Amino acid sequence: MRDISITDRSEFLHLYRKLYSFLRQAWDMEKVSLLKEMLQRSLLITDKADSDALYDLIPVMRTALITIEEIGLKQPTVCAVLLFRPVVNDTYPLDEVKRLFGSEVEVILRGLKKINSFSDKRTAVESENYMKLLLSIAEDIRVVFIMIARQLQLMRDAKAAGRSQRLDISVESTYLYAPLAHRLGLYTIKSELEDLSLKYTDRDTYDFIAQKLNESKRSRDKYIQEFIEPVKDRLDKTGLRYDIKGRTKSIHSIHNKLKKQKIEFESIYDLFAIRIILDAPEDQEKAQCWQVYSIITDMYQPNPKRLKDWLSIPKRNGYESLHITVMGQDAKWVEVQIRTKRMDEIAERGLAAHWKYKGIKEESTLDSWLNSLRESLEDKETNLSQKLTDFRLDLYDEEIFVFTPKGDLFKLPRGATVLDFAFAIHSKLGATCMSGRVNGKNVPIKHTLKSGDQVEINTSSHQTPKQDWLNIVVTSKARTKIRQLLKEEAGKQVDIAKETLSRRMKNRKIEVDDARLMQLIKKLRYKTVTDFYVDIASEKMDVNWVIDRYLEQENRESDGRDTHLPQSAESFTLKSTPAEFKSSDELVIDQDLTGIDYRLAKCCNPIFGDDIFGFVSSQGIKIHRVNCPNAHDLFSRFGYRVLKARWSGTTGSSSYTIVLRVIGNDQINIVANLISIISKEEGVQMRSIAIDSNDGLFQGNISVMLANTSMLEQLIKKLKAVKGVKSVTRLN
Repeated sequence: MRDISITDRSEFLHLYRKLYSFLRQAWDMEKVSLLKEMLQRSLLITDKADSDALYDLIPVMRTALITIEEIGLKQPTVCAVLLFRPVVNDTYPLDEVKRLFGSEVEVILRGLKKINSFSDKRTAVESENYMKLLLSIAEDIRVVFIMIARQLQLMRDAKAAGRSQRLDISVESTYLYAPLAHRLGLYTIKSELEDLSLKYTDRDTYDFIAQKLNESKRSRDKYIQEFIEPVKDRLDKTGLRYDIKGRTKSIHSIHNKLKKQKIEFESIYDLFAIRIILDAPEDQEKAQCWQVYSIITDMYQPNPKRLKDWLSIPKRNGYESLHITVMGQDAKWVEVQIRTKRMDEIAERGLAAHWKYKGIKEESTLDSWLNSLRESLEDKETNLSQKLTDFRLDLYDEEIFVFTPKGDLFKLPRGATVLDFAFAIHSKLGATCMSGRVNGKNVPIKHTLKSGDQVEINTSSHQTPKQDWLNIVVTSKARTKIRQLLKEEAGKQVDIAKETLSRRMKNRKIEVDDARLMQLIKKLRYKTVTDFYVDIASEKMDVNWVIDRYLEQENRESDGRDTHLPQSAESFTLKSTPAEFKSSDELVIDQDLTGIDYRLAKCCNPIFGDDIFGFVSSQGIKIHRVNCPNAHDLFSRFGYRVLKARWSGTTGSSSYTIVLRVIGNDQINIVANLISIISKEEGVQMRSIAIDSNDGLFQGNISVMLANTSMLEQLIKKLKAVKGVKSVTRLN
């Protein structure tokens, strides 16, 4: 039993009052009291002490409040959040919930219950579980809103969790929930999930950027104020009703800029954006936004290449805004976002706010995306990795807008081709697409489209999908349909090839042994039997040549040796491999497995004591540091391949190589002093040293071998104490 602190009781009462007030806005007293009574009864049934029950209920109430205040959902969704645990524990059947609170609550709870049946997993991210989750998402979008709110609450609470648990939840956030929040227009939540993930996986980088932002806050605020003042003077004269403010970009987005552009923090010019929010009637929104645009560009020099007009054609998730970049004081570029209150609420709360203004039934673009998602996920012929890749491509796409000859508008992801456009109109049109006419000019099917293009598709009844089409298209709808058509065609070709091979074998009076034929197919380096027969059908491989190889194999005395084929990461199994892999109980992988073969990643060179994770690659399991430069990409793109990993024991028995970067004043004996300290350090062996000197400063890389992070920290501390040394850092 845990004691209830005054703080916990105070928070409970605060949350209770807020939720009660919200529910009473739309529900009568009897309905709200019934919900309260059901929650009280469910807590009593759990046989938990009051304090434990309170601890369980507070996170649920926090999640419910997120759905209200940060997403903007209605009473049925909040009711579903509060009743989720009692329903999952079978305290109340769904039929009873439907009778008491309506079908909306019952539908949402059914989706949540389905997710819960596979969510209690031990590995960080399991592919099959995520497929089920995505299918649940496609049934009722409110389910994913609740899952995102729950994930945000878990991330906020994760600061008190263990390192392994924080890694698990951070991988989930970067791989699935942040992209989903992005797709649904929940940009504030997306940024917070990404920031917290960075904080939990690479605290040094997070703290560095946070400190830099804090140090530059005063000068940044001063610059924003100087930029805003003359703008306010001009806007006040127009009589427009508006609000204007500056917004600093998220730590995660700044981190991405530092990585991609390979620049210093001080070199980032767009750390913030100015936002002008107009209080305008809906029929005057666009006119007033363009009026403000005209005022801003009269005052400051605009960069025409960085104009983003989401007023004329909003994003697929409902986002509307006008973004311009202008030259401010001191020749600094400043981003200005112009939007109305309605647009700002949609930008902050995403599709949930859009429904508030337009109605859920009108959100056809979301329905289209969900239908495309479901079609892709339910394609049983496509492998799991490809499904997940297609799904993620659709999450983060940037959009272009193209037109049919009749003027119908189509939204496609940036990089879409003529072939994508054909499949977007109709699958049959895509399957028979020969070429296109873009703005009156003939172009091939691989031509990349741009916003504003008018596109016409040329077809031929003799055209059929080709394998290389998969390298041309970028939309999941086109990929899914092409794969289906290729498999259908391959199925026909396989039947023809099988019949041809069987007939030729009979003609030569050869009796076929299926096991021996399979062995031959493997020796010929085919990944699937289908590929083998397709090559026969297409005459890439002569049938008589195949029969001759079959007879040679039959006549050999020793043809039972294994043929090792390349494996995909998805089909990888944990088994012994050659000596290039380590197998030792010094490291524990996944669910307390020891003696597993693994390789230490060269990109970050982990050593005993580092926070680590395992990654299933096509070459086997690789061990990375949690703050590896490639970690975020691995988490966000291939989260389902991430495995838990930890060091066993308290000290390492192996030696690991690391490289230290040393910078200091170029003075007499400083290098000799560094070498002397390393040579005297017990358990540390120097492998190499390379020093450069320029303008009174030296910088060099020192490679050493040691057993664990404790030794490393001690060595760095002693090297930093050498007179003249400015910094000692570990290289990745």
